[in-house]
Amino acid sequence: MRVLVTGGAGFIGSHTVDALLFQGHSVRILDLLTPPVHLPGQWPGYLDRRAERRLGDVTDRSALRSALDGVDAVLHLAAYQDHLTDFSRFFHVNAVGTALLYELIVSERLPIRRVVVASSQAVAGEGLHQCAAHGEVVPEQRSDGQLRMRAWAVRCPFCTRPLTPLMTPETVASPHNSYAMAKRDQEEIALKLGRRYGIPSVALRYSIVQGPRQSFRNAYSGALRIFAVEALSGRAPVVYEDGQQLRDFVSVYDVATATALALDDSRTDGLALNVGGDRQVSVAHLAQLVMQTVGMSGEPAIPGLYRFGDTRHALSDVSRLRSLGWSPTRDQETMVQEYVAWARDQPDLADTATAAEATMRKLGVLCSTETPDM
Repeated sequence: MRVLVTGGAGFIGSHTVDALLFQGHSVRILDLLTPPVHLPGQWPGYLDRRAERRLGDVTDRSALRSALDGVDAVLHLAAYQDHLTDFSRFFHVNAVGTALLYELIVSERLPIRRVVVASSQAVAGEGLHQCAAHGEVVPEQRSDGQLRMRAWAVRCPFCTRPLTPLMTPETVASPHNSYAMAKRDQEEIALKLGRRYGIPSVALRYSIVQGPRQSFRNAYSGALRIFAVEALSGRAPVVYEDGQQLRDFVSVYDVATATALALDDSRTDGLALNVGGDRQVSVAHLAQLVMQTVGMSGEPAIPGLYRFGDTRHALSDVSRLRSLGWSPTRDQETMVQEYVAWARDQPDLADTATAAEATMRKLGVLCSTETPDM
């Protein structure tokens, strides 16, 4: 099959390209190669030379139309993600770019047999929780006032009791920030237009993905990247809130396998599918694993900072994807070891965490609390 991979030079995209080439597919990459993920206009050295490369923007009609010429399927992984407040750009790239993809396929009657789009666990917002009195609930975002007082717990919207986080299925959609809202819109565009016009389409809700090639320069690229950069620079990792936030981190290799499955398996048609690690790992435990792997003693720093808009817990129910034969294969310790080993070998490794923290503070994204821990 001839496959176009938008964003194919990036972290998840490049690993997916590798998986497709291994399976015998022909691959074309469309990527804009912009900061902070890339150095401007420079193709990364890890890309497989067998993949055709095209420099272009998924929101540029002529560039996207040209990239679609002669392909059978599209893996639409190109996205804008950050903590910045340029809200319109999230929707322009993530939602409008997806709408343009379907517009071209439909208006020009292109023989595209399948589209897989990269959505996000963030679509679920705070996710599904259990209340002792009211059963399963989907709470709203925690307020800035609550977080400023270090009241970290997610509470029932009906009785204010602390809630217990549950593994969240794909039926839950309650996005809180501009990135998540744009990804929710992308899902609807793909699944509903795909259904209406007979274009088999799949939306994959990736959890927090970890692994080699994760950009050092991207402030959004995840806790493992941040902690590894700090630890390898000789500083204790800085953990936000109280460190007890739970995540289901997933390996990029498992994500690439799931993406390739969605491309080939018609049972995924019309579905949103969670792609997660099927585990519960606290952020503080992740920081400690990084320190141990680097050979650093002591404890991570927990100064009471928080990022307004972050979810408290993010846990995806992957049973739907498991029923199709996929399952995560790498444990958390292995993911940390793989990333630290890769990072150590990179000549451009630098302490980018300090500058990213300063930028987030300036924009009001990263905030300080006012009282001692409760």
